[in-house]
Amino acid sequence: MRPFTYERATSVADALRRTAGASREGERTAYLAGGTNLIDHLRLGIRETDRLIDVSHLDLTEVTELEEGGLRIGALARNADVAAHPLVRRTFPVVSAAMLAGASGQLRNMATMGGNLLQRTRCVYFQDLSTPCNKRDPGSGCSAIEGLGTYNALIGTSDSCVAVHPSDLCVALAALDVTVVVEGPLGERRIDFADLHRLPGDRPERDTTLERSELITAIEIAGPGFARRSRYRKLRERASYAFATVSVAAALEVRDGQVADVRIGLGGVSHKPHRALRAEEVLRGGPATHEAYAAAIAVEMEQARPGPDNGYKVTQLRRAVPAVLSALTEETA
Repeated sequence: MRPFTYERATSVADALRRTAGASREGERTAYLAGGTNLIDHLRLGIRETDRLIDVSHLDLTEVTELEEGGLRIGALARNADVAAHPLVRRTFPVVSAAMLAGASGQLRNMATMGGNLLQRTRCVYFQDLSTPCNKRDPGSGCSAIEGLGTYNALIGTSDSCVAVHPSDLCVALAALDVTVVVEGPLGERRIDFADLHRLPGDRPERDTTLERSELITAIEIAGPGFARRSRYRKLRERASYAFATVSVAAALEVRDGQVADVRIGLGGVSHKPHRALRAEEVLRGGPATHEAYAAAIAVEMEQARPGPDNGYKVTQLRRAVPAVLSALTEETA
């Protein structure tokens, strides 16, 4: 790990001031919250910084109820606290379930909500400094395309990158109406969750649409509605702490045997949390049956482009999505 300057911010404005000052001096900066991802990358040499600005003590930890039953969650709220919060468990159970599936208890006690949104890929080549990786070293190439492809993405890949987004929480948020609130040099900005993360294109080193110096301050989830009936299912190689091969977050509303509304988020399939819009469109207004759910995910998977090693993910999703939706259907019966 290379030497860097450590500073503790006393407010959001102070954090932005320190970052702006460092930028004027040509220094690279990073915000430190829980540090469960950032510190690993600094140690491995994946990332370097000249100035580390600690924001972990800022007053951004509250979970408060919004109008019409929505929630505002401070960016520095710990994952363990949010997963156990009565409001979260009651109104958005899929969020609680995703976080409980996402990491060990020790990590959940440290990791923050805002930091979870900024997790970087767990592609083995990204973390191996001896191999080319466009995400880590732009222009060097993508080792995963011709290498171990077991964990590669299925949708939205490019010639520059086939890595997947690792966050369980983000899969759940992809299935909800979520706004990410950020503060930057020009003031507050509100970003629709679907617009926060990027597909790789020819700039895979950029994971998000955040501008330089911007700091996530809150996550707002719109009123729950049928999201009170939601589930998260994670498929992984071992039941203990592991990243998903694929995962499914779903919310479902059934009326008189028909799908009135549905939301489906998929993990392990793309460079960003994937919203299954094609499957949702097929399902709305149709029969709430296992067969219909299976047909809908088959339509969604028509856009998948699996390689020789990751075609199993399509099979997993064709089984997991109908299973999750069928379970939710039984709950509403």
